[in-house]
Amino acid sequence: MEKNNNTSIDRARKLIKNILTQTIDNPKNPDFADFFHADTYRFYFLMSFMWEYLEGNEISQEYAISLVPKKYASRIKRLQVLKQAVRLNYISESSSQVDKRRRIYKPTENLLQDFFTYTDNIYINSKAV
Repeated sequence: MEKNNNTSIDRARKLIKNILTQTIDNPKNPDFADFFHADTYRFYFLMSFMWEYLEGNEISQEYAISLVPKKYASRIKRLQVLKQAVRLNYISESSSQVDKRRRIYKPTENLLQDFFTYTDNIYINSKAV
């Protein structure tokens, strides 16, 4: 590394510290964060799932498991994470009004409330945003 990279190195260190202290290393994180921070797939799934929900899209089971590229997890793992999030009451599952066999997924009120608190805290405390 060259000496004139000191500014870039300093920025990189601040960004890394900021991300870690506000996500994985934050003891004030709500319970859902521990579950969704457990691996790359879960975190990617959470962000993609919440994006689709906030965009107003209906999220079926097939749509939910297709949100993250296949290279991150097998179909079985993707289904397991979705079903586990339902069991943990982070995501609700209901039957479609049109086709009762089709399952529709939404974040629960608890997840929405905790997710907004989580994102507000990151946004407010972040020097990188």
